[in-house]
Amino acid sequence: MASELISAEEHTKPLVRRKKLSARNDGTMMTVIDTGEFGLMVTDEPIAHGGTGEGPSPLQAVLGALCGCESVTFNRTAAEMDFAYDGIDFEGEFTIDIRGRLGVRGVTQHFQTVRVQATVYTAESEERLRAVITETEARCPVYNLISDAGVKLEMLWVHQPRREDPHTA
Repeated sequence: MASELISAEEHTKPLVRRKKLSARNDGTMMTVIDTGEFGLMVTDEPIAHGGTGEGPSPLQAVLGALCGCESVTFNRTAAEMDFAYDGIDFEGEFTIDIRGRLGVRGVTQHFQTVRVQATVYTAESEERLRAVITETEARCPVYNLISDAGVKLEMLWVHQPRREDPHTA
């Protein structure tokens, strides 16, 4: 893994990165998103909600982005703290009062609650794991975006000594 060395002077200046994508919607619930070097992805709604079911809903994509961002941030933080782990399994859910997106004023349009359980497979101590978690949550952009929006965000971190092998269970 490549690390970036930042001088003390650079620490006081913004380090801005720009990422781009394009998206196209043809008058349906489905949007095709071109991420450039990473190809296409689709968001849609389930058939029962007027979509074609070709992909996750945009809100499911945000929940997936939270899990992915926590994973990346945890990995970087763990490397900096010399914390060894074998992986993380995420399970997430959210609630939303759909009246907000249906146009009822005064009802929040975004998530009401987000709950994620992250099971970390490591032989490290719970104390060391807590230290990595604290720093991960302080640094994770998507976690902080959702939290700063006032969403009731619950991250439940579970310490698991090792992954169960499904072939021996």
